[in-house]
Amino acid sequence: MTPREWFTTAADGYLTVVSGASADVLDAPGLGEWDVRSLLGHSARAFQTIETYLAAEPEAISLRGPSEYFIATRAGLADPVAVTERGRAAGIALGDDPITAIGEIADRVLALVNAEPDDAVATTPVGAITLLDYLPTRAFELTVHGLDLAAATRQSTPKELAISAVDAAQLAIPLSGPTRAAEILFALTGRGQLAEGFSVL
Repeated sequence: MTPREWFTTAADGYLTVVSGASADVLDAPGLGEWDVRSLLGHSARAFQTIETYLAAEPEAISLRGPSEYFIATRAGLADPVAVTERGRAAGIALGDDPITAIGEIADRVLALVNAEPDDAVATTPVGAITLLDYLPTRAFELTVHGLDLAAATRQSTPKELAISAVDAAQLAIPLSGPTRAAEILFALTGRGQLAEGFSVL
């Protein structure tokens, strides 16, 4: 899929899961230390950061492609404690009806993405990147956390997320580096197992 196709497909699948969640699961376990509300808050940032970074003062492009973005964030923004707290704060900020709030945010951001050119500049905390290169990072987040939410709320995987998972895997494996990519290949082909807590992010 093109970056725009993947983003739209992942967004559709993610929103299907969000709309299938009920208010009585918001305090249920979500992912790690997050409850479902916090997971919703964190995952909704996949939309919100697009809006925020496109509105920021444009800078010279310094990140070429989604892999460079993820590597930069892994170095500068991946503190687990900070990520956990941002998710909790984002969940609270969605208000009393987070499911409706996410739908409204998504509608607004999807319209924005459709209106912006590929070379629009997203100025992120770790550098500037074109919209076309930033969208796969958002599609990745929506895919992974859409699957997280489906598991946490005991929903089946929407076909859009199943399709998106292929593109997510293609983006994730190169982030692991040559040695760890070999470990992933061995696991995928039944020749070994990944260590507990293994992550490319």
